[in-house]
Amino acid sequence: MKTNLLLCFLCVSMLAFGKKDRETIKIIDDINSSALSFYNNKEIVKSFKEFIKARALSDSIQDHYGYAIANYNLGNIYSLMENYKSAEESYRTVLVALKTVNDNDLVSGSYFSLGKIYKEKKEQDKAIGYFEEALKYTLINEYQIGSENKQIQNLLFDIRINLAELYIDKNNLEQALINLLKIQEYLKIEPVSKNIEGCFKYIYGTYYARKELYNSANTEFKEAIGLLEANKESIDLSLLSKIYMQLSISLAKSGKSAEAYLTLLEHNKYKEQLIDEKKLERAEITKSKLLIEDYKNNASLANIERLEQLEIANRIKKINGIIVISLILLLISVVTIYIGYVSKRRLSKTLKERNNELEKAKDEALKSSDLKTKFISNVSHELRTPLYGVVGITSLLLDSSNLNNRDRKYLKSLKYSGDYLLNLINDILQVSKMESNKVELQNVSVNLERLLEDIANSFEYRLVETNNKIKITIDNHVPEHIICDNVRLSQVLINLIGNSIKFTTNGNIDLRVILLSLDAKNVGLRFEVEDNGIGIPKDKFDSIFDNFSQLKDSNVNYKGTGLGLSITKNLVELFNSKINLKSTEGIGTTFSFEVDFEIEKQATTVSDHERSRNALEVPEEKYEILIAEDNKINQVVTKNLLEKKGYSCTIVQNGKEALQEVSSKNYDLVLMDINMPVMSGNEATQAIREFNAAIPIIALTAADIDEIKMMYKGVGYTDVVIKPFDNYEFFHVIATHIQNYKGGGRLNLNIAS
Repeated sequence: MKTNLLLCFLCVSMLAFGKKDRETIKIIDDINSSALSFYNNKEIVKSFKEFIKARALSDSIQDHYGYAIANYNLGNIYSLMENYKSAEESYRTVLVALKTVNDNDLVSGSYFSLGKIYKEKKEQDKAIGYFEEALKYTLINEYQIGSENKQIQNLLFDIRINLAELYIDKNNLEQALINLLKIQEYLKIEPVSKNIEGCFKYIYGTYYARKELYNSANTEFKEAIGLLEANKESIDLSLLSKIYMQLSISLAKSGKSAEAYLTLLEHNKYKEQLIDEKKLERAEITKSKLLIEDYKNNASLANIERLEQLEIANRIKKINGIIVISLILLLISVVTIYIGYVSKRRLSKTLKERNNELEKAKDEALKSSDLKTKFISNVSHELRTPLYGVVGITSLLLDSSNLNNRDRKYLKSLKYSGDYLLNLINDILQVSKMESNKVELQNVSVNLERLLEDIANSFEYRLVETNNKIKITIDNHVPEHIICDNVRLSQVLINLIGNSIKFTTNGNIDLRVILLSLDAKNVGLRFEVEDNGIGIPKDKFDSIFDNFSQLKDSNVNYKGTGLGLSITKNLVELFNSKINLKSTEGIGTTFSFEVDFEIEKQATTVSDHERSRNALEVPEEKYEILIAEDNKINQVVTKNLLEKKGYSCTIVQNGKEALQEVSSKNYDLVLMDINMPVMSGNEATQAIREFNAAIPIIALTAADIDEIKMMYKGVGYTDVVIKPFDNYEFFHVIATHIQNYKGGGRLNLNIAS
């Protein structure tokens, strides 16, 4: 009997609690519904408050569905406020809450929202993963009927449009086409708004443009513009601006320059309207952010006040017991404070000692780093000095006409080895500079086509050795002159081409420059270096950009330091870009990077290279050059090079002798080595400048070029040439400065001889 009564009591209690929970759930649904209505009416702050209330109430009774709904909508609000971190946390909370609830629509919506966040953050692979998850859950409910079917179809359209756009960006055109064809099927089933259809045609046009089917792309872009501009009530300015931009590029590539220009003007018009619209939206978002933060602060303060009042009430109830306990605690507190004070002093002393140790360690580390940098610089100088002799004497021998083919081949191999060793030294210096954050871009006007041709010509020997060919392709409408750091850009391309030649035999290396965007002042370019060599395994994609990293092959020994790609990655990042890698083993590898450049407007079409060569002709008189050099081999090399070109040379062993010569005899130019015994080149130059400010003094040194360029003008040098030097550059510098010194008389210098 007692057992039956107990069971009845438990049943009644469970029914009572169940009824109470159902009433609470109804309240939660009403709050969520009200909050959603506020959101749709753009009353963001009211909506936020209601969803916060619904979330707290749902959490109190473990209502997972209501909790998920509130968090999903809070995620939407955070996304609108551009607080992507909080938005992502909200969507992930939804996915956790729905593990016990079967609601595919809410799951797919959360994955879709996460995909949009990562698309906004430019993390394409993660964005694609989330969109694919959203697609999987949406397809489960694809065949529902009624009003929900249209919502599902719209979500499927949005998911596939985003996937198509991302796959086009990643150049995975096959997957992009699959999604575009699926969207076509949806459009046959369900009519959509003009904005949605216009968006679809824009993405299809982008696909055609990437396939280089520019006429088809132009058609799709124009149809998209027609649909969007016809929808006057809710015109999508952002999408229209993008379409006009892409149409302009596509028209330019298909040879319709005039139409491309007019289209670009339309792009600018809508872009200005979009900027004005964004300003208003930004003001509303900022206002809503401030109100939400104010609400959070007020809610936090109210909660603190409520807790304080509760604490005071409890103290009043227990005042008598607390008085005695307080006295005991007071005594304990005094003891504890004293012990804490002693411990704090001991800890403070220990921390001070540790800080001193850390400061010493830091100083030692800095000294070690400076020592390493100086060591590398000194070693590079010591290596460059004998290299100057090797490369110089080899060049002199190669200029001899009485060599047989075998000896000429051996000498070319020797010169190649010297150049290879010089590049190795430069790579080590480059890594050291990057570790010290000493590399900065120096922007100058550059003839892009000439730069690429010079880079390709520098690989002549290696191309013959490996039986490879280089092909240069530059898109139409790429400006002839751009503003950039030609040294760093050349280094990036030389490293990438050198890497391709290294892993390719009897093959082709394609160097491509692709136009991405173009306006009156700036141009966006993508550089691609593609080969059909051995390829790179996917598990090596990240590690090959590390210092000293090399591919290992059991059958082939690929020589090198493993620094080229590491330097390349860091240099590309200096251009505010990142290097992309695409490779398949046995098929080939493609490296690419995208950079925006300022356009340089040139008044003449004659290249700097041609102007320089035309200005260098054979000297009509025998100019006197003083060579200050302590290294015997370098003396021989420099003197022979100059005398072969018709100059008269005098050699001195140190700066003191150079000072005496210049003060006692008229010379037309001085080649001054910097590091010499008795008196250095810097000291001699400063002394000469005290009585002769006009004579050209060229610093001829094997030291690091960046360091020399920072100080050579302050010392008094006219110019600087780094050993080993390019012969053409060497004679060009000499001829130019003698010409300036002599008052503009023409010089003759036959570089080809």
